[in-house]
Amino acid sequence: MAVAAEKQTGDMYNVLDKGFVRLVDFMGGDQRAVESARVTFGSESKGEGKDKKLVEYLLAHAHHSPFEHSVFQFHVKLPIFVARQWMRHRMASYNEVSARYTEVREEFYIPAEFRVQDKINRQGSVKSGTLDNRQLLEIYEKSLDASYAAYRSLLENGVAREMARMVLPVAQYTQFHWTVNARSLMNFLSLRMDAHAQMEIQEYAKAIAEIFKARMPWTWEAFIKTNAKQTS
Repeated sequence: MAVAAEKQTGDMYNVLDKGFVRLVDFMGGDQRAVESARVTFGSESKGEGKDKKLVEYLLAHAHHSPFEHSVFQFHVKLPIFVARQWMRHRMASYNEVSARYTEVREEFYIPAEFRVQDKINRQGSVKSGTLDNRQLLEIYEKSLDASYAAYRSLLENGVAREMARMVLPVAQYTQFHWTVNARSLMNFLSLRMDAHAQMEIQEYAKAIAEIFKARMPWTWEAFIKTNAKQTS
């Protein structure tokens, strides 16, 4: 699993053209997983070396519950179509900006280039040098401009926010807070850093991985090692 993300400040990473991932809060860590595992035997830490080996053992043998005691809270800004994929990960808590309560800003995801349909993976896409990206971006941006103009016009004519938002596309940026334990976070990373995941959500997963690696380095190392064995 290659990891690369553009770091901004502290635990914040810029993602795509206008998005970001920011760590809001964190509880626990590698040692918390160790303590939660050892309590079942009524024992405590046995030193860094043995504790690191325990973390590796737990992941290698699918003893995942000790990792549920470490919790991350993220603030994420992302396109709606990425958010809808993200929210398939249900073992977490979400609070999203509501376009019923606030007016939406003109913030849309503009891809650097378009991809073509993957002929092998029917739900995926691949890069291609055959597309006229300049022409396609003109079509794309014209559609975005029209949708936002329609949104503003509906609001100005007295339409409720909850209905005016219906004309906006899934390229619209949204934001949410995501609270997730380390066990569920590793499941997210396993699926969304995979080469078969959509490129845009892969970019967010890479940023999440950098934060996870910094906060739980033993677990990250064991996670990568375990995944490598499973895919080899």
